[in-house]
Amino acid sequence: MTRRPSLPGASELFRLTAGTAADTTAGEPSAPRRGTGRQKHSTKITVYVSDEELLALEHARLALRGEHGLAVDRGRVVREAIAIVLDDLEGHGADSLLVRRLRER
Repeated sequence: MTRRPSLPGASELFRLTAGTAADTTAGEPSAPRRGTGRQKHSTKITVYVSDEELLALEHARLALRGEHGLAVDRGRVVREAIAIVLDDLEGHGADSLLVRRLRER
């Protein structure tokens, strides 16, 4: 008997699940994405940013708190920004802000 745990294969890890973009019918508008709120997240990524980008993110967080009464952490701001950009990409494709900005570089 082996003491090695049984792990799922790649097909299990990367399978499509209900509620993904692949499940929506072409032409059918999907509900806008929302960044997840303050909850325990099971997946983590590391993103490296410049000092200026981190400072701008912190200024945005402080502006949200001071000017708009929204006490959010940097992770929440980033998750909402990702949701907005992905919605724009899905809705506008080649005309999306993300595609246009990435083509500039």
